[in-house]
Amino acid sequence: MPEQAHSGSLPLSDLKVIEICSTIAGPACARLLADFGADVTKIEPHEGDGVRQMGRHVQDVSLYAATILRGKKSIALDLKSEQGNRIARALIDQADILVENNRPGVLERLGLGYEDLRQTNPGLIMVRISGYGQDGPYSGRPGYGATCEAVGGVRHMTGDPDRPPARVALATTDYLTSVYAAFGAMTAVHERARSGLGQVVDVALYEAAFSQMEPYVPAYEKLGFVPKRVGPNLPTMAPNSLYPTADGNWMLIAANSDIIFRRLTQIMEQSELATDERFATIRARGKPENMKEIDRIIGEWTRTLDAPSLAARLIEAAIPSAPVNTIADIFEDPHFTARDMLVKVGHPVLGHTTQTGVVPKLSRTPGTIRHSGPDLGADTDSILAAMGLSEQQIGELRALKVIR
Repeated sequence: MPEQAHSGSLPLSDLKVIEICSTIAGPACARLLADFGADVTKIEPHEGDGVRQMGRHVQDVSLYAATILRGKKSIALDLKSEQGNRIARALIDQADILVENNRPGVLERLGLGYEDLRQTNPGLIMVRISGYGQDGPYSGRPGYGATCEAVGGVRHMTGDPDRPPARVALATTDYLTSVYAAFGAMTAVHERARSGLGQVVDVALYEAAFSQMEPYVPAYEKLGFVPKRVGPNLPTMAPNSLYPTADGNWMLIAANSDIIFRRLTQIMEQSELATDERFATIRARGKPENMKEIDRIIGEWTRTLDAPSLAARLIEAAIPSAPVNTIADIFEDPHFTARDMLVKVGHPVLGHTTQTGVVPKLSRTPGTIRHSGPDLGADTDSILAAMGLSEQQIGELRALKVIR
């Protein structure tokens, strides 16, 4: 297992973060901050974050929680109780950043809205992640990444044209939103260095999804163009698709630029395709009828080669391409190992779990995985003791079910 860096040497080690989040986008945002050294305290309800029930489990240990909650401390508090609310407020008063992804209005009803919190902590940066933002006609609606992909136009674009809209079986919009949220937090921290004041970072899942529609916004406004599903292809760009191999696998070939397309036709021994008026330019190949035909021609060629042989030819010709990896393939891939993207992290019950590595890579002050995700409420006592509570007071709070 890699040697873990001291938190004080990490770039965000001077930041205190409180997380009041559930499931994916909020916890993933706070995990990004923790990976780079932020002191993240996660406040959970007594039943725990729902992410602890998601994904696969071993010996009743949530493998998902072990990674998305890594580097954090956990305190289990009843925020609806007077004492629990007071403890949360005291923690937030000492924080630089509060990350929350509740439905708009929930924290306000608990007395933990931004206007309340800024009275005692004017430098607080409150990162608010929700389905549809803190205002607007949809703001009160519950929203998950999947529903917000539909609202933002992304789901309409996903899948094959002759089938209903599909989905990627991953929380892509949640993770994209978490990166926007972390970027917003760092932007606000930078501005606070000048003004001394905090602010709200309002991040909406549907807006993160919609941001991927960037090229189609002006295209619709000026041309009335409504994009449609194109399956594995890249709209208006070809060849850029999945092609079958002789051994039943698939190869992604992205030879859409004219120079790279010419190289592809050469290794196919069909150089005449590069001068065919249907395929000679990016714009010509992007026409639907020409795209379909060039994909057919390339597919006939790739079917004559098994995946390893095809991959070798494409790499030698410097043509952007890749086999469609499974997770099992990734564990055997030397590049993932060389780039520290499969990291063994110690675990008190399982010995270790292998987790995705830290992204992005910083040359001088890289992030690190300090420890696996904690059990629910694992740090409750130590956090309260650091706040000055005695063992007797902590015991009384436990007896009153304020803490777990």
